[in-house]
Amino acid sequence: MTEAANVESLLREALSPVEPPDAFAERLATALTSITEIAAEELESWELSAMRDPRNWGRPAAALVVGGAAATALVLLRARQREQASHDLRRGPAHMREVAERTLEDMRGEARKLLGRR
Repeated sequence: MTEAANVESLLREALSPVEPPDAFAERLATALTSITEIAAEELESWELSAMRDPRNWGRPAAALVVGGAAATALVLLRARQREQASHDLRRGPAHMREVAERTLEDMRGEARKLLGRR
């Protein structure tokens, strides 16, 4: 019995959630911003006349997918950082709606920034 309790306590300790350090979030945001900018530069460099040949579609398509994924991840990361910064201890359905509305508004604002429409 004590051995099972010991294993259970060890598992509980090993599987407890760990918050990443703040420096990690900043490094991730910097990397995602860089990837987004590189993808945007790649898309800007392509000429429309070169797009007539389907063999030329690979790089722009990859830039679009990778850049879009990085931009989406960056928007979500920044929205989460803002939510954590303004975290309060209230709980309940009204609070959940408020959190969802703030998160959506943050995501809209970050998307506008990334798209250049401030």
